[in-house]
Amino acid sequence: MSALLDTIATIRREVCALHAELTRYELVVWTAGNVSARVPGHDLMVIKPSGVSYDALTPELMVVTDLHGVPVGGDGDGAWGNPDLSPSSDAAAHAYVYRNMPDVGGVVHTHSTYATAWAARGEPIPCVLTMMGDEFGGTIPVGPFALIGDDSIGRGIVDTLRASHSPAVLMQNHGPFTIGKDARSAVKAAVMCEEVARTVHISRQLGEPLPIDAGQIESLYSRYQNVYGR
Repeated sequence: MSALLDTIATIRREVCALHAELTRYELVVWTAGNVSARVPGHDLMVIKPSGVSYDALTPELMVVTDLHGVPVGGDGDGAWGNPDLSPSSDAAAHAYVYRNMPDVGGVVHTHSTYATAWAARGEPIPCVLTMMGDEFGGTIPVGPFALIGDDSIGRGIVDTLRASHSPAVLMQNHGPFTIGKDARSAVKAAVMCEEVARTVHISRQLGEPLPIDAGQIESLYSRYQNVYGR
């Protein structure tokens, strides 16, 4: 048990610190948005508490839940050390992703401006940049409209991303969710998603962006994922 608690303490620190990246890259406003991380080897995750300002977040305020988004312990005095706070309202969506995508170790949700603008139109971001080929392996897809409160959003995320190379999905009329092998990778995907959403939007103001051949996209993705930086 002590080893598990040490692992959770480390993940709490990492998840807390990664929320600062969301504000650094201007992906969130007020208390919106969240980062979570799977606890390896256990049906647990760590996620931001609901309604707490980013500048007030501390590792101790990160909430440990099961993979249905339900806090474990929860009284603030037990071994888990959970605060007397509710987990993010998106906890059920994150938990559904972890239950159904075992290779995912981190999930991020933002309402970043440009990516959310594409989501509001229900329009995928076309792969017209080599950066997109590298990072997303093609178009950033749109997931179905779903209301918050249960795992409907999570189901839409999983169903959409299972059919795509992309670690990002634009949930229609809602905003981007990203996944990664760990929480830091999911944050990177959120940053890159907003960057390409902005760039492609600006490009379309100048004219029609030039498409990239599907074979070239696959080559870009394969090289970046398997060769670049190795």
